[in-house]
Amino acid sequence: MIIDCHGHYTTTPPAHQEFRDAQIARLTDPALSEPSPADITDDEIIESIEQNQLRLLRERGADMTIFSPRASGMGHHIGTDETSRTWARACNDLIHRVVTLFPEHFIGVGMLPQSPGVPIANSLAELERCVLELGFVGCNLNPDPSGGHWTSAPLTDESWYPLYEKMVELDIPAMIHVSASDNVNFHATGAHYMNADTTAFMQLIQGDLFAAFPTLRFVIPHGGGAVPYHWGRYRGLAEGLGHPSLTEHVMQNVFFDTCVYHQPGIDLLFDVIDTGNILFASEMVGAVPGIDPETGFYYDDTKRYVDNLDLSEQDRYKVFEGNVRRVYPRLDAALEGR
Repeated sequence: MIIDCHGHYTTTPPAHQEFRDAQIARLTDPALSEPSPADITDDEIIESIEQNQLRLLRERGADMTIFSPRASGMGHHIGTDETSRTWARACNDLIHRVVTLFPEHFIGVGMLPQSPGVPIANSLAELERCVLELGFVGCNLNPDPSGGHWTSAPLTDESWYPLYEKMVELDIPAMIHVSASDNVNFHATGAHYMNADTTAFMQLIQGDLFAAFPTLRFVIPHGGGAVPYHWGRYRGLAEGLGHPSLTEHVMQNVFFDTCVYHQPGIDLLFDVIDTGNILFASEMVGAVPGIDPETGFYYDDTKRYVDNLDLSEQDRYKVFEGNVRRVYPRLDAALEGR
């Protein structure tokens, strides 16, 4: 079985975005009536998935996607805590409907209703609803809900602990994933995403979070940002800070995905990072949906790059299925229950 651990619902029916637009418009004009989440039919959802993610999943030879709301659309920097809670609930409910309609091919991961300056504890009710009521297997955690201004404390700060305690209780991982950029210096997918992946890893090096939460698990997407390319730098920094090796200090709890969109990048990722820490992913119909003129294939057809590696059958199993099931035990339980 081939499981893609990183998919977003980027092709939602237009009415969903119209609801969001109305929600944002009301922030500047309170005289406008309070909008309600869009009334979207099953047929609209089916069409949006069958013509896009499901078609590509089948064409590229994968079986299942761990599916979450569109990352850039989370927009945690927009509006108030109430705005985020309403929007998160609508987005998560839509993911649940996709999973209900296509249970063999999609399983849900929820967005948190984060908001700048608001305690992360305010997100726990929605997280519990997603996992315990909707059957989701993880969450996406935004380390910078300000949208590129980095006003939050580092991920190792105790202000995040209520979330980590709940994650441990529920036995779920979080994918560390920012949303849109509100800072003109940082292009969202080309800079902000990569910055966040790299920054999060360095924060974990600087702290000692996993001593407090030894079973906590994070997936850092996009191949770990700059981390594999500068692995020697991070090994040296950990040593200079008086920490154990990265293998002991961080990599028992941190995993990278394969959302790297050319062969040399995938080659480097597998040369540097142990296969036990790599999860197959594509983020297809996402940040880079076009066709690479040098190869004639989609940039985000990452399975092709992994297939080109000289992996043993054991390592192929780890990357395509085994690691994902280990990091997402609720997914493993759901698959075992079929």
